[in-house]
Amino acid sequence: MRWAEGFIAVDWGTTNRRAYRVDTDGAVVDRLEDDQGVLSVAADGFPAAVDAIRVRLGDLPLLMAGMVGSNRGWMEAPYVPCPAGLPELAASLKWAEPGRVAIVPGLCFGDGDSADVVRGEEVQILGAFAEGLIPPDALVCHPGTHNKWIRVRDGRIVAFRTVMTGELFNLLREHSILSDLLAGEAVPGPAFEAGVRRGLEGAALTADLFSVRARVLLGKARREDAASYASGLLIGADVRTGLATMGDAELIVMGRPDLTNLFAAALAVAGREARELDGDDAFLCGARHLSELIQ
Repeated sequence: MRWAEGFIAVDWGTTNRRAYRVDTDGAVVDRLEDDQGVLSVAADGFPAAVDAIRVRLGDLPLLMAGMVGSNRGWMEAPYVPCPAGLPELAASLKWAEPGRVAIVPGLCFGDGDSADVVRGEEVQILGAFAEGLIPPDALVCHPGTHNKWIRVRDGRIVAFRTVMTGELFNLLREHSILSDLLAGEAVPGPAFEAGVRRGLEGAALTADLFSVRARVLLGKARREDAASYASGLLIGADVRTGLATMGDAELIVMGRPDLTNLFAAALAVAGREARELDGDDAFLCGARHLSELIQ
């Protein structure tokens, strides 16, 4: 079966999974999305999970990216060192089933004693470049559980930095003394922007996070604003890190629209204009261009 006759693109993350049936013209004709991320699948359960995708979307080749290729997933697809583009990813595909199921490798980056890795976001960013959605030289902010600041130069990823902003917010919401205050939705607005400004200052973030509770207790802030203010603190610190370490270039925020909206608002507070792109659309661009390199 040739990939040009259609394939299934799978973005398989830690907690969620999205799969798309792509036809011969590159159009999505069917899709599924569920909470069957790699942590929900037993170590020996991936072949059955892949079969279930085919039952739902058709008996087609699969191109899979994300945490499915990590040491927590089905089988490890070794990292490709930066700088790298789509040709390097295509040349290092891990074949779970020869000719039928390919896993996209992630990228790694190191500078001195520093080390960083990425899986999944690289397909979106390189796909967006291949499709002409971002310029060959850009700084991409990719918010999520682990936010990525990714530097693109000459259409290749040359460096990146990961910030655990989303995971920290979720941990605070679920397991900290702030949990009762963070149940609400974080939204752009005065409270969020105040938190961003404080986070951009680069003061003691852990102390400022405790102040979220103290400010409410002492009547200096409204309880209903706590989630937005805490989110602003974390995102402001995140933006400060990304802008300070990844250099200057046209700024793109790519990912889920609800998250890109928050980061674009924070960047505006920092005095930077950013263009937002939908991550799912960019992932499909990357999957299509990678499938063309398989043939």
